[in-house]
Amino acid sequence: AKVAAVAAGGEHRQDSVRNGLGKANRDIIAIHDAARPMVTCEIIESSINKAAEMGACVAAVPVIDTIKFVSGGIVGSTIDRTSLYLVQTPQTFRADIIRRAYEAAYRDGVYATDDAALVERLGEPVAIVEGSYDNIKITTPSDLAIAQCRIVNCLSPTPLALSSAEERGAYRRAAGVRIGLGMDVHVFAEGRRLILGGVEIPHDRGLAGHSDADVVLHAIADALLGAAALGDIGAHFPDTDPAYKGISSLTLLARVRDLLAQAGYSIVNIDTVVICERPKIAPHSEEMRRRIADCLGIDASCVSIKATTTERLGFLGRGEGIACEAVAVVLRQARDATDTPKP
Repeated sequence: AKVAAVAAGGEHRQDSVRNGLGKANRDIIAIHDAARPMVTCEIIESSINKAAEMGACVAAVPVIDTIKFVSGGIVGSTIDRTSLYLVQTPQTFRADIIRRAYEAAYRDGVYATDDAALVERLGEPVAIVEGSYDNIKITTPSDLAIAQCRIVNCLSPTPLALSSAEERGAYRRAAGVRIGLGMDVHVFAEGRRLILGGVEIPHDRGLAGHSDADVVLHAIADALLGAAALGDIGAHFPDTDPAYKGISSLTLLARVRDLLAQAGYSIVNIDTVVICERPKIAPHSEEMRRRIADCLGIDASCVSIKATTTERLGFLGRGEGIACEAVAVVLRQARDATDTPKP
């Protein structure tokens, strides 16, 4: 379909829709949020058919999570979710109904969070059509990553439909989602600063190493490189190279980020566990998350920092050093299935 007209956006969503209604010239009008790019043709068609039959309808899915009523940070009651739905778009109406609803809203000075609420004010029934849990609204960077994964999966054939090893290999190269594991350990050393996750932490000793010996960032870097099959940090930044003597591991992590971007990968999320008896990691974890996220160009909600001990077992339990394990999920941008990852 071709774009028939373009309407200027307004100060609020409702103002933008009102401007759009001024350009629409059909008997049935479907209003859809651009922030929901995963809508299907089936949802749109069923919405149009239902609006023609009932006059007004919204796409929606049943609530599947438990809903609590909370006041002052305290749970007051559990709400029966039997009749609760999560409303999506498109919201579709006969033109005369939605125009009357908007005229009444502006006459009365009413702003609502969706178009159906304005129709409800008229006393008109609003029907439900089956939406989709995939029809997500992209609000945060993590939503964008989820949408990318789902789009890649929709465009790719399922592995069960592929018969030959060559076809399955091509599918795996193009399917997008890759997972990597990284691990690093350093021994304590006198006279060194302790740097973990890009944050200097007060302690009586630091970690020995050619760079700043940041085990957290080293584990993350290895996890990212492993997910993209791009080698490891030892190959990219050897400890025999004087160029890396005392270098900040944030600089190394930024270079790993660039390597992934050049190979066509974006970072979805990072999960780490720091293993040591001391120092305590929790007081510094939020700053570590922020610095790692800033370095990688992702939201801090996509970075997890956890800590544990070995219950005084082994060299870590004896307080001789610190270890870190990391898992990284990356997304390879959709491309031709026969394309192979860059080295």
